[in-house]
Amino acid sequence: MTAWAAAPVLRVAEQVAGDLVTQVANEPFEIIWKHLGDAVQVELRQHVSHDSDPKGPTADVEEWGITFAGESRVHWARIALPGPPEPVLAEWSEETSRGPHWLGFLADASDLLAGTLDPGMVPAIIAQIVVPRLATWCAVYTIESASAPANLAYLWHSDESRNDDLRAMLTGFVVPRGISVAHLGDSQVVSVPLIARGRALGVMCLGRPDRFPDETVQFAEDISRRAALALDNARLYAEQAAARRALQRSLLPPSEPVVPGLDYGVIYEPAGEGNEVGGDFYDLFKAGDGSWRFAIGDVCGTGPEAAAVTGLARHTLRLLAREGYGVAAVLGRLNQAILEEGERARFLTLLHGEITPGESGLELRMVSAGHPEALRLRPSGVVEPVTTPQSLLGVFPEVVFEADTVHLDPDDVLLAVTDGVTERRSGGRLLDDEGGLGKMLAECAGLSARAVAERIRRGAADFAPEPSADDQAILVLRAER
Repeated sequence: MTAWAAAPVLRVAEQVAGDLVTQVANEPFEIIWKHLGDAVQVELRQHVSHDSDPKGPTADVEEWGITFAGESRVHWARIALPGPPEPVLAEWSEETSRGPHWLGFLADASDLLAGTLDPGMVPAIIAQIVVPRLATWCAVYTIESASAPANLAYLWHSDESRNDDLRAMLTGFVVPRGISVAHLGDSQVVSVPLIARGRALGVMCLGRPDRFPDETVQFAEDISRRAALALDNARLYAEQAAARRALQRSLLPPSEPVVPGLDYGVIYEPAGEGNEVGGDFYDLFKAGDGSWRFAIGDVCGTGPEAAAVTGLARHTLRLLAREGYGVAAVLGRLNQAILEEGERARFLTLLHGEITPGESGLELRMVSAGHPEALRLRPSGVVEPVTTPQSLLGVFPEVVFEADTVHLDPDDVLLAVTDGVTERRSGGRLLDDEGGLGKMLAECAGLSARAVAERIRRGAADFAPEPSADDQAILVLRAER
């Protein structure tokens, strides 16, 4: 809970929460803290019913009980706050010098604002920083552009039950774009703009029943500068994340084709916070009459530079395949295209193949250019590699590729992954050490292609406790009966 008024009872509230949790069986539950103006209420909610008799917390509480909301059972306890908001305001205003009290408040506020990169959360943090230390209530407005109207993003009253009345009172309120003092209802209102890097991002409006001391207004201005910078950083981060997601979507196959006699499953997980653009990719598309192509590749590195090579590879594969080039010829021309990128070029491992449905399964012609070997799983559980290792792309200009021919009988499965799976590390071991991937695949006999892909993904995730630091792509092809 970030409401400043709850700080005096924080220790007691944590003890109460612990007491409630000790009465919970091994079933999901939710802890909620509510600020009620003159009290803090701790609730434990569960979507189950119990026959046992609940017990009150060991800490000193105002009251406790059990209520039901739909299918939820709520075990709650209420803790009285030391005093109403007005004394907090008065006590705060008594300190007129910028001493340790002010410095601590400002440091805590900066830490809270720096703790999120979600632009929707910043207004809520702003309001709960200033209430009730600087004001009885706060309304934060955001502005998208210089000509756009101000939108009410968040409001907070020290008495939570008055939030609806406050919202109604602010209806029709003309939000000033500069520092101003006005009266609204029974409150004096100080409005402070949120300006960062020369741009107006919003307005912070503070209200209290008495006059704002000059020192409090100065505090509000200090908070507004830090809040505006936090809001601007959050917006920039959100815009960059949206651009990365849009770029990633453009690098994924636009559709999932229907291939006669083929059941397939794919999983793609880029590494990095916010699903940043990765260097792994896959594709499955129709190349011509009666044939389809598939690909799974891994560009050296991550981020936009790797994504540029990913885009080059995917579009080159599709274009040349539809022009009638065989899989070996396609890789030879793609290798030359990557080398022509010069300093921007990145190494690329790639498994590229052609699928031709037949009466007794699927005929595959594949080239593995420096890629982890593809594995075939028989219905009996036997696993075997089916590709010949060849040079990766973007290194040697004169390399010549040759295609391997592989037949998939009905219920045979072909598994192809990137090295984010095979080189998943746990201590000093890699997942594929001593044929680890093949052993994992052998346990998937009889599963659908999607189930096989999910089993491999889960096995890679469980292999090490920490999140994967590399992109992962999994492609499974199964010949149907």
